[in-house]
Amino acid sequence: MADQIPLHPVPRSAQRRAAYYSSASAAQRHSRYQVEDESSHLDEMPLMMSEEGFENDESDYHTLPRARISQRKRGLEWFICGGWKFLCTSCSDWLINICRRKKELKARTVWLGCPEKCEEKYPKNAIKNQKYNIFTFIPGVLYEQFKFFLNLYFLVVSCSQFVPALKIGYLYTYWAPLGFVLTVTVVREAVDEYRRYKRDKEMNSQLYSKLTVRGKVQVKSSDIQVGDLIIVEKNQRIPSDMVFLRTSEKTGSCFIRTDQLDGETDWKLKVAVSCTQRLPALGDLFSINAYVYAQKPQLDIHSFEGTFTREDSDPAVHESLSIENTLWASTVVASGTVIGVVIYTGKETRSVMNTSNPKNKVGLLDLELNQLTKALFLALVALSIVMVTLQGFVGPWYRNLFRFLLLFSYIIPISLRVNLDMGKAAYGWMIMKDDNIPGTVVRTSTIPEELGRLVYLLTDKTGTLTQNEMIFKRLHLGTVSYGTDTMDEIQSHIINSYSQVHSQNSGNSTSSTPSRKPQPSAPKVRKSVSSRIHEAVKAIALCHNVTPVYESRAGVSGETEYAEVDQDFSDENRAYQASSPDEVALVQWTESVGLTLVSRDLTSMQLKTPGGHILTYYILQIFPFTSESKRMGIIVRDESSGEITFYMKGADVAMSTIVQYNDWLEEECGNMAREGLRTLVVAKKSLTEEQYQDFESRYNQAKLSIHDRNLKVAAVVESLEREMELLCLTGVEDQLQADVRPTLEMLRNAGIKIWMLTGDKLETATCIAKSSHLVSRTQDIHIFRPVTTRGEAHLELNAFRRKHDCALVISGDSLEVRVCLKYYEHEFVELACQCPAVVCCRCSPTQKAHIVKLLQHHTGKRTCAIGDGGNDVSMIQAADCGIGIEGKAVFSSVFYFASVPLYQGFLMVGYATIYTMFPVFSLVLDQDVKPEMALLYPELYKDLTKGRSLSFKTFLIWVLISIYQGGILMYGALLLFESEFVHVVAISFTALILTELLMVALTIRTWHWLMVVAEFLSLGCYVASLAFLNEYFDVAFITTVTFLWKVSAITVVSCLPLYILKYLKRKFSPPSYSKLTS
Repeated sequence: MADQIPLHPVPRSAQRRAAYYSSASAAQRHSRYQVEDESSHLDEMPLMMSEEGFENDESDYHTLPRARISQRKRGLEWFICGGWKFLCTSCSDWLINICRRKKELKARTVWLGCPEKCEEKYPKNAIKNQKYNIFTFIPGVLYEQFKFFLNLYFLVVSCSQFVPALKIGYLYTYWAPLGFVLTVTVVREAVDEYRRYKRDKEMNSQLYSKLTVRGKVQVKSSDIQVGDLIIVEKNQRIPSDMVFLRTSEKTGSCFIRTDQLDGETDWKLKVAVSCTQRLPALGDLFSINAYVYAQKPQLDIHSFEGTFTREDSDPAVHESLSIENTLWASTVVASGTVIGVVIYTGKETRSVMNTSNPKNKVGLLDLELNQLTKALFLALVALSIVMVTLQGFVGPWYRNLFRFLLLFSYIIPISLRVNLDMGKAAYGWMIMKDDNIPGTVVRTSTIPEELGRLVYLLTDKTGTLTQNEMIFKRLHLGTVSYGTDTMDEIQSHIINSYSQVHSQNSGNSTSSTPSRKPQPSAPKVRKSVSSRIHEAVKAIALCHNVTPVYESRAGVSGETEYAEVDQDFSDENRAYQASSPDEVALVQWTESVGLTLVSRDLTSMQLKTPGGHILTYYILQIFPFTSESKRMGIIVRDESSGEITFYMKGADVAMSTIVQYNDWLEEECGNMAREGLRTLVVAKKSLTEEQYQDFESRYNQAKLSIHDRNLKVAAVVESLEREMELLCLTGVEDQLQADVRPTLEMLRNAGIKIWMLTGDKLETATCIAKSSHLVSRTQDIHIFRPVTTRGEAHLELNAFRRKHDCALVISGDSLEVRVCLKYYEHEFVELACQCPAVVCCRCSPTQKAHIVKLLQHHTGKRTCAIGDGGNDVSMIQAADCGIGIEGKAVFSSVFYFASVPLYQGFLMVGYATIYTMFPVFSLVLDQDVKPEMALLYPELYKDLTKGRSLSFKTFLIWVLISIYQGGILMYGALLLFESEFVHVVAISFTALILTELLMVALTIRTWHWLMVVAEFLSLGCYVASLAFLNEYFDVAFITTVTFLWKVSAITVVSCLPLYILKYLKRKFSPPSYSKLTS
């Protein structure tokens, strides 16, 4: 019906506006509009951009950027303002697509153990994380370096010295610093690339047992093909995507760990294909004629559709395959040994398809310096033209122009690049040595300053915000509620209930219910509290996907295959495994009150009562939890009485329409949610044998459908979900990591916007967002409905627009819908960025990375991603920072009307290195406030994100300072040199070194003893070198009083005014942090 909703320009009358946005049914809306082409009219009706649109008859809607296409830049203006870059990128992408045209992904038929029967050639099962190969390494590294103007400029200047007509100095003065920077970069990249190569080789060389007609053979992971039968042992990584055929577990199921795929630390239960699991021996897999039909490779790690067919039996066997029959690559077998048939390899596996290619991260500081370097270069060109103009363009003026360009090249010092890289390395080292964050390892030494420029923090939930440890906190029965301090009452009720049952039925078969027979036809009979507690606890103990696991002990089998009364069910030897920690917490709680799950296989489960009796229930059907249904169910048959019961538990939003009428569920769910508890509603329904047989036949038929299987199965299950008896409401708490709440509050006070991206369910994510105070308790939450058409997206965005100061919760499925991001990408991101908090649930690894890129593209702000699982790798790689530095360079202008260098050879090398490097480098130790003060007042962080320390304004101020000081140094030396021109070099260069050291001291806010050492060390190096620089200095002159007073006079005139200005500025316009330290 939603697909048929056309959207036209809305009339201006208030009555029609109210009707359009009312909660009327889709049919009512449909009657108001004609059925016409949807897309042709949506462009005419832009989204409302402000609340005033409802109140102003003259302006119902404000036009969106997408609707203002006509206002975009055109022609030459568009080309200059970035169109050239767009054209180059488009051409490059087109060429790459031509050279590397992707093969269309298709569904496939895979014959068991027969790779040669594959109709198509599938990708090799090799892992490749290397960025380069032996041929592309040097060109690739050099390109990454010289794509920045700063490095390219230094390269061109250095190369120009090979031209005799342009040579103005020694080659080593240009090539030594550049060669040092390039050597460090190449070596660093080579080491990283070699490590990636070693890791890839180790993974691709792992040996697996391949089942063949001749028996088992060892095969490398990279040599595995589609159709191979692969044996994977316990604790071994699954090498490719497979369909689960057999297991050594008698239950026909096994557990796998998926933390490196979806980030969840809980074990997942996987079920073998029943046809192959029943085969007597492993070798019989080659005696049958069977194949698997698998859907085409796709990104979704939570779904799979396929069929298993055995043709040599009469009649042919057909089994439907779902996600529980799959073993995805990069997961680990946690129990038993498994055998599977490979269906996807290499880049077609779910894990690789959900992994984005790593990018070379560039810090914002590098980008800003790149822009400032371009501005300096333009100033350098303008200055050179002025110099040639003053010469009157005589002779070969173009050659003089290039010589002036080279002469002034020191305005952009290469020492800036060296000091910047060394400063970043120092910051990385300081982070690793910080006692407050022990064990921190800085993997990338090129972007530590990004930590000071972050605006968006994107965090995973499981293991990052939470410990993933669940504790049962509350049981509510409608009229009575039990908390952690009253659980002993529940335990006494359970003990009394089962003791009465067994005493009244002594000599008879054990009954799992009280002596009173249930009467579903007479629900009005009020049950006793004890009876209601008994039924609620039993339902919680049965309705789940938990399996008890018994660890191996000496002389005792580690696997519990059958539950018998006399079997060893010692509590200390039992552990529970399930795909959800909520379920484990619930089963552990039923054990604590007396009803213990002791054994489970695919067809039955056993409970132990407080008196030690074993109750057996046969599992007839299980309906697993899905993000669409938001509930799970199970149908069991009591072995003793034969009664069939349908149990179901799920989120309150899903269960409220399923259970019988009540007046307490909604209120109590809200109360528990405000406490930060995760709620589950538990209900049951008794079935007759006829009802179940009818359901089973319809359910099995729906499961074999290839098209719309999920919809058909859901429709059959929903036929049972009517008028169920509400048993109880449970509340479970997910333990947060230590200090999560104050940390998030501090980050928000610092102006950082926090988004939570998780693969977990919507309800769980929302609950954690509240309990962690990511969303305040008084804040409204807008849950973005899944949309499938452009019309639905239009309406949903308008509904979201009308809400103010509310947190947004959206699922990865809604983000993935091309409709929303295709037509309204800008509008959606704009709305989301205005929210105080955003929660994205059911996100795949690729979707997490996509969200990061959306933020970067639309906001231009720096992003940081934090995660703890393999599913977070793509997000971390996409972010600007996977978990600043304030740099200023003193630019000195030294010029003369002759195109010859005043300072040659070692003087310029020394100036760029040992004479000035140590004090500039010591600025990494500078602090505007103490770390304790920064944590106490996180609002100070906002100043960093504004980037005022290195803006065009501050840059211009430093350029003006450089011009002033350069002029004083040069003209002061010319004025005071009297008749000795040769002494200009000695006077001006010495004053230059002293000015540099004093200017570094001027920028320091908090002195460190190493800064003092650096200042005197640099000065000492210069004084000591004077004795060896006879080529440049007159040693007799520099030891005279005349030299000393002239140098001192020039230095004082150069620096004293700046010190006075700094004092006046701090006195009359102090920075914000100084108010805290005074």
